[in-house]
Amino acid sequence: MPPRKLDPEKLRAALDAQLVALDEPPYDGPAAALPGALVAAVLAAYDRGLTPERDAARQAVRHLLDRLATAAPGRTVEVRVPPYAAVQAIPGPRHTRGTPPNVVETDGRTWIELAVGRLTWEEAVAKGAVSASGSRADLSAHLPLEN
Repeated sequence: MPPRKLDPEKLRAALDAQLVALDEPPYDGPAAALPGALVAAVLAAYDRGLTPERDAARQAVRHLLDRLATAAPGRTVEVRVPPYAAVQAIPGPRHTRGTPPNVVETDGRTWIELAVGRLTWEEAVAKGAVSASGSRADLSAHLPLEN
């Protein structure tokens, strides 16, 4: 399953809304750097104790899930970040019906922190921030995502 094509206009709108909420000027960098800037803005909101703008958090989570699916293509593990998105990734036996045997579920903040390397897989599991079921539902070999 190929990653979703991110709409640069939607990314920019979500980023600018998040920057306004942070009392920062609108984004004026290159379009290719939009996803990274959006992730950074969402993390800045969390760091300031704020709830990120919903669309900004959704776009950041989707971007990072798509990066996981690109880096580790497959359909063995379903990674869910409700209410934002889910992807199937990791090579191995393919799941076709019902609840997948290998499921990882977490919240948006934890997923972003795992993906960028602020939090290790072991730390997230130990503090109960990640629910992982199935023999292949360990993402530690795939996190943090490469830049």
